[in-house]
Amino acid sequence: VEFRVEKAGIIHAGVGKASFTKEALVENTKAFADAINRAKPSGAKGVYLKRVSLSSTMGPGIKIDVPSLLG
Repeated sequence: VEFRVEKAGIIHAGVGKASFTKEALVENTKAFADAINRAKPSGAKGVYLKRVSLSSTMGPGIKIDVPSLLG
């Protein structure tokens, strides 16, 4: 999973396309969240992944429950 991190700690990545099935989008989103958690620096304390939202390229964001991604 490739992603880029902004200076403020915001991470951007593509997890699918409009043609993907719901199951494929869910699987890709969970894999992305898992990759972010694995990339957590050993010195980082506390909650590393605080908020997640999904959006189309120019659409509004939809908030995602973080524990449901990591569980």
